[in-house]
Amino acid sequence: MPIAIYMLGLAVFAQGTSEFMLSGLVPGIVRDLQVSVPAAGALTSAFAVGMIVGAPLTAVLSLRWPRRRALLVFLTIFMIVHVAGAVTTSFGVLLAARVAGALANAGLLAVGLATATAMAGPGAKGRAASVLLGGITLACVAGVPAGAVLGQVWGWRSAFWAVAVVSVPAVVAVAVAVPAIPPGTAMSPGTAIPPDAAPPPEAVVPAARRELRALRRPRLLVTLLLGALVNGATFCTFTYLAPLVTEVGGYGPGWVPVLLALFGLGSFAGVSIGGRMADRRPMRLLVPGGLALTAGWIVFAVAAGSPAAVLVLVFVQGALSFAVGSTLITRALYAAADAPSLGGAFATAAFNVGATAGPLLGGVAIGAGLGYRSPLWVSALLVALALAVAVAARRTRTTGRPASPTRRAAR
Repeated sequence: MPIAIYMLGLAVFAQGTSEFMLSGLVPGIVRDLQVSVPAAGALTSAFAVGMIVGAPLTAVLSLRWPRRRALLVFLTIFMIVHVAGAVTTSFGVLLAARVAGALANAGLLAVGLATATAMAGPGAKGRAASVLLGGITLACVAGVPAGAVLGQVWGWRSAFWAVAVVSVPAVVAVAVAVPAIPPGTAMSPGTAIPPDAAPPPEAVVPAARRELRALRRPRLLVTLLLGALVNGATFCTFTYLAPLVTEVGGYGPGWVPVLLALFGLGSFAGVSIGGRMADRRPMRLLVPGGLALTAGWIVFAVAAGSPAAVLVLVFVQGALSFAVGSTLITRALYAAADAPSLGGAFATAAFNVGATAGPLLGGVAIGAGLGYRSPLWVSALLVALALAVAVAARRTRTTGRPASPTRRAAR
């Protein structure tokens, strides 16, 4: 893997930390800015919505830029809005900074996926995608707990400063290590790219239309739907893991960061496994992995009262969730081979649709009085629905396939 791909993983780590760190900073924001807890919680929702809208929007807007320039613009905006968030005394400004940060984050992840898979070559998209998604899982393992500690020791603003500081080496590394790959370019490692490479303005609109047509393919749309469902199941439980393990699992509050980090470690393991299998043997992972993931959520729901079972299942479900989820993202990138610029954007959007819908569904279940185990059952249902959709899509492709000459002759 080119070193530039790992530098993009560092940038994704900083942005993943920003996306999830608010869970540990809400009390400080409430006290400092004198807002309600639901209002502070809206900062997370605003970020997720910004990611969904921002992924395709920023990818289209950056079509005329070389990818290095697009990455630097998104990273710089991301860094600036975190500085603004760290110094503001206005909740409205902080909310706007979160939306702007989400747009920049979405753009970087979408363009970053396209850039990394182009640099890795046609047969290593899964490995390249796993490096970037590994940045998100490492953010769950280290970045989010570190942000919570900073917030407790030096206040919530210090976490925003830390994200801005971590972004600085990523900006430098991208400027130095990432070639100026023109949008829509597939390249192999070692390919020379002119530093000012960019498509002519008159080529941008036709390219966008061509890529949008490619994104209508049924197989790609089904893959994106499956990714959204699996990721929705993941974040449905992850969002409510703290009350689950303390109110049902029998753990004290001091164990929450440990279990969150354990989930993150499992996620990192799953992304690593998925990256190795997604390029050549995806079905060997997706089919048994999807079945095991469904069964795991069910077992977790039944055994949530056992501390030992919780300790094991937090790691196992994190690994299975990200192994299956990252493989689906990779398959979406392969299915969108004719849309190299927008394919990563739509994969990013699908990922965040799940990250938005899953917690909402889990919250509805808890609000209906079904208890803190209910998100686990919702997660199981979402993955089961994904399996049902996959089976239905496969049967549709099989029954809709034209008969071979031999079969027609036999009739």
